[in-house]
Amino acid sequence: MDRPLSKRGTGANPENRYERLHVSYDPTDEDPPLATELYRDSSKTILAENDSPDVGFRFSLNPYRGCEHGCIYCYARPSHEYLSFSAGLDFERRILVKHDAAQLLRKTFHSAKWQPQVVALSGNTDCYQPVERRLGITRACLEVFRDFLNPVAVITKSALISRDVDLLAEMAGAGTASVMISITSLDHELARRMEPRAAQPERRLDAIRTLASAGVPVGVMTAPIVPGLNDEEIPAILAAAAEAGARTAGWVMVRLPKPVDELFGEWLERNYPARRERVLHRIRECRDGRISDATFGRRMRGQGVYAEQIEALFKLSVKRYGLDRPHPPANLAAFRRPPQAGDQLSLLM
Repeated sequence: MDRPLSKRGTGANPENRYERLHVSYDPTDEDPPLATELYRDSSKTILAENDSPDVGFRFSLNPYRGCEHGCIYCYARPSHEYLSFSAGLDFERRILVKHDAAQLLRKTFHSAKWQPQVVALSGNTDCYQPVERRLGITRACLEVFRDFLNPVAVITKSALISRDVDLLAEMAGAGTASVMISITSLDHELARRMEPRAAQPERRLDAIRTLASAGVPVGVMTAPIVPGLNDEEIPAILAAAAEAGARTAGWVMVRLPKPVDELFGEWLERNYPARRERVLHRIRECRDGRISDATFGRRMRGQGVYAEQIEALFKLSVKRYGLDRPHPPANLAAFRRPPQAGDQLSLLM
């Protein structure tokens, strides 16, 4: 059962498909605990390798697993099931923290096996989610990227990225940093309900303005597009982002793998009951009659007449607002390996 909970995307904790034992709450019980719990992630490596043909990076870094932003549509929710948690409320409140991320990244870059290439900072869960304000793990990782001048491409929906404009501007000067800010809606109420602990739209626009003013190549991701819910906002979002200083734009169709499809349907029923069937129908129109399609080449864009209309509207708006300037190519030649502590000691002997 999905119960409305303050500042959470969902109150549901669907059964984990990979676990044989399940915990369920009786409707008469008190609400499940809502406080965010942090767990130490003891991973021995920090970069995740990706071979998906429709994703524009090979390596990504996610300092956190799970995401307190609580975006109801998040395609990363099912990844929490591999940790013996649920894709519902657990994903939002049980956050695994990679405290050693910066040290592991430094070790990776010092390895002779590492060849300089762009690393996506995020890619699964947001590297600037609320707990980052206190822990600063993402900033520590950016300091490593700065020390080695290994290119980094950051994607976030958090205004907290403005805190690190000094590091990003320094790297941008060397051609090794770019940023994409995700804006799903300019409607405050829709954004609050759909992304309950993420920054409000105007604060994301402020972040674009801050980064652009500092010389950091920054663009906007209108992602995800939910047919029948926010697709009509594409021109307005792109116009506002361009005015703030964005130079490029991208978009992704909403992806609803199991059990996100059920969580999203319950969210629609609770928040927009009159629009529920229309939205789900539109999504199926873009997915060949299905609610989700994981096929490479189609999962990011959808297919069919309605999907083509969305893409046409996006391309027209991009051209109209001058967002057709891609980020400069990453400067791989800038990569360097600073001396390690042991190397410096040997020079003195």
